[in-house]
Amino acid sequence: MGKVTVSTLKKKKAQGEKITMITAYDYPSAMMADEAGIDMILVGDSLGNAVLGYETTLPVTMDDMIHHTKAVVRGTKNALVIGDMPFLSYHLSIDKAVANAGRFIQEAGAQAVKLEGGEERLNVTKAIVSTGIPVLGHIGLTPQSVHQMGGFKVQGKDKEKAEKLLRDAKILEEAGAFGIVLECVPAALAKVISESITIPTIGIGGGPDCDGQVLVWHDVLGITQNMKPRFVKNYANLYPVIIEALQKYKTEVEQGKFPQKEHSFSMNEEDIPKLY
Repeated sequence: MGKVTVSTLKKKKAQGEKITMITAYDYPSAMMADEAGIDMILVGDSLGNAVLGYETTLPVTMDDMIHHTKAVVRGTKNALVIGDMPFLSYHLSIDKAVANAGRFIQEAGAQAVKLEGGEERLNVTKAIVSTGIPVLGHIGLTPQSVHQMGGFKVQGKDKEKAEKLLRDAKILEEAGAFGIVLECVPAALAKVISESITIPTIGIGGGPDCDGQVLVWHDVLGITQNMKPRFVKNYANLYPVIIEALQKYKTEVEQGKFPQKEHSFSMNEEDIPKLY
């Protein structure tokens, strides 16, 4: 497969080849995603919901993201690793945004960063790109703005809002973003956006005509048991499998069936200390 780069993704779009992306938050999940040949691994601020137990992504910090991105990078050989810039890491000033983006590259070893927003992120996107850091945009439903949006709702359903999302996508392309995540937008709108820009679109609830797709690791594997969004597809149902394994382990320990001789180490009897 070889190392995936920003150029690889642009080439895929030009050739009509679909792009795959999944979230990962630790070393073993990154290893498996990489071995499966996934193009991009997003260390998402969905870390907050999926791993840390928060109700939203808002409490996730830069230090949280750097810590988990380092682990993902260590488990990855070929996939492009993208660090998701958390709430307030790029909102306060351009200098702060560039510095935080730099941490993902310099400290964590990621190859790109992602940030939410359209026209309002024009200058920040330009500034980060100008330092040589690839930027993945994100428009539509932007979870860091969940309170402003009034909840997790489909975006761009009326003419005015649809036109704004199309305009946002073109602005991000002009600002130098190498791709754009389209989250929870009508499929017809996502198709128009995808055909209107030369950089790849990555859908999550954006329908089949995006240039690629992204889902959360735990959703793909059926590990979580909470509310499942409409756009999620479980490719496995590991939650009951894991529970069953843990219950078997508990039972065997309680019944003295584990560990057995094959799970234990031996030594010469004459070297065993005598109690009496």
